[in-house]
Amino acid sequence: MTFVSLKELMPEAKKNHYAVGQFNMNTFQWAEATLRAAEKEKSSVIIASTDRIVDYLGGFKLIAATTKKMVEEMEITVPVVLHLDHGLSVERCKEAVDAGYSSVMYDGSKLSLEENIANTKEVANYANKQNVSVEAEIGSVGGTEDGITSGIKYADPKACYRLVEETGVDLLAAALGSVHGVYQGEPKLAFDLMQEISDNLNEVPLALHGGSGIPSHQIVKAIEYGHAKINVNTECNQAWTQVVREYLQQYPDSHKVPEIMTTGMDAIEKVVIEKMQLFGSSNKA
Repeated sequence: MTFVSLKELMPEAKKNHYAVGQFNMNTFQWAEATLRAAEKEKSSVIIASTDRIVDYLGGFKLIAATTKKMVEEMEITVPVVLHLDHGLSVERCKEAVDAGYSSVMYDGSKLSLEENIANTKEVANYANKQNVSVEAEIGSVGGTEDGITSGIKYADPKACYRLVEETGVDLLAAALGSVHGVYQGEPKLAFDLMQEISDNLNEVPLALHGGSGIPSHQIVKAIEYGHAKINVNTECNQAWTQVVREYLQQYPDSHKVPEIMTTGMDAIEKVVIEKMQLFGSSNKA
């Protein structure tokens, strides 16, 4: 099986009001647990590596080759997207495309609108030649991811329309109140802006970053308002950490690494299954 792009999944998800989950890998065991959950739920899935973790995991080529081999050996039958999350430069996005990723996100949200458009368009032109999907970001998703902390800066609808129209991207991550990491209190998503932007973008769906910790009723509403991709990372990490910590507290002298790691993987799988059911992607593959 080869990876599929978001071009093949997002239009149907938006049309039928469900979302495909993106689950980030922190080691390849995160990817294995996620794939296991996807096959059980018969759900399409997006396996992602943030740009900042790529080198830690051995580089783009190793990630693409290992994940592809994992899909084959596990006999995964559901569609799998291999996605670069928060690509830091045009060059890094191109490198991911060349390595075999089926989707890339260029994050030009901290640049001027003109620079963001120019760079995103260059990525899109390059990726489209290999049928690789492209996600763009505008505004600023708050919180902390990979050691980088920022405040929320809501996306401007007119800027969203310009970015999509002039670049031809397949998906837009518009900052509308979500944050990376742990929320302080209940999130306050800008549903009025969300609906306006989604309605005006027509066929182009939205991507919700910082999906961990958002109450279920807000997730459901965000999907109704055009989000076809929802990113989850923190909740998987929290689940892994909690069960591994509990195991080591119960068995402080244990050095049975496979048993310890399997405990963590099972916790990740449980979170992924719960999210797929919440997003409505179960039994849609």
